[in-house]
Amino acid sequence: MTEVLFQFDECNYLDCQDRYRGENNREYYLGDYRIEAGSTIDVRAEKKSVGSSSIIQLRSRSRLLFDRSWSHIREDATDVVVLWFVRRGRLAIYHNGASHVAEAGDFALTRSMQPFSIECKTGDGNEHEVLHAIVPAHSFRHFLPRELKSGFSVRGGGRKFALAEQILGNLFEDDEEISETTGQMLLDSALALVAEALGERDDCFAVRQSLRQQRLQDVLRYIDLHLSDPALSAAAVAQACGISPRYLSSLLKGNGTRFSDYIWNKRMEEACHWLASTGPGDISIAEIAFRVGFKSPAHFSRMFKRTHQQGPRAFRNACQQQQRAVPTREPLATSLYAGASDTLQ
Repeated sequence: MTEVLFQFDECNYLDCQDRYRGENNREYYLGDYRIEAGSTIDVRAEKKSVGSSSIIQLRSRSRLLFDRSWSHIREDATDVVVLWFVRRGRLAIYHNGASHVAEAGDFALTRSMQPFSIECKTGDGNEHEVLHAIVPAHSFRHFLPRELKSGFSVRGGGRKFALAEQILGNLFEDDEEISETTGQMLLDSALALVAEALGERDDCFAVRQSLRQQRLQDVLRYIDLHLSDPALSAAAVAQACGISPRYLSSLLKGNGTRFSDYIWNKRMEEACHWLASTGPGDISIAEIAFRVGFKSPAHFSRMFKRTHQQGPRAFRNACQQQQRAVPTREPLATSLYAGASDTLQ
């Protein structure tokens, strides 16, 4: 039998942080959960328990954001693997300074013992829907002992992922006609299919990192999480990551960039993504400016035009025209000009 885990609308969405883990505050894992305000707020999650695992169907007409940090991990020490099957909209995963976007028909995976961020975005029909299975990590290791990356997506999936989703979907919709033993067998079959599909891909597994590489990933992760802060500085990042500003500079130099260049290009990249994937009715240029860390929309427009030879409004219009002319699955790609940084204000 399925149960409603949570349901939010315009009257109670500000309480989402205190209520997203269910009535007993035990579902999911700790993190910062937010629902973006908008003209329509409609978020609903339903859950079906299968042994020690859960299958959850999440539907939303609002943009959802979730951050899990080291402090959350230290507090609850929850070690689970989450298998995501995107049905509508997009699921963006930010982990270790990289972003992975899963669209309708794609598969994604996250692990709770590493920091990550998730952004659930609506798509056609202004809807977002995912079916995800939360599985204890030790249970999933029975099917796939190799060390997986902590957050990634698989484009298109394939037949095995599709069969796994079908099994999980049928389990979720079952009205107690299937016994617990059979339900666990079906869940195990779905996990085996996912494990077999992942085992055929080399890009899903973690590569052992040196201490220097781990420090660099910590730095990039911190920058990603705080990119919207206009006061973000090398000194603040170094202090937060427990390293010296000199070592921070060395890490970024070894990665082929400087702090100011990296921040600049990252902000421009995020701005281009927002402009290319949204319309004026979804989010204003002023809000995009603040989200990517500019103190004022005017400064953002000047700097954007200096980098891209056109203002953000013209860039957005060009993206929309190209997408109407040549429908594609991917957002319009945009060039970023390394070394085109200006003084960050």
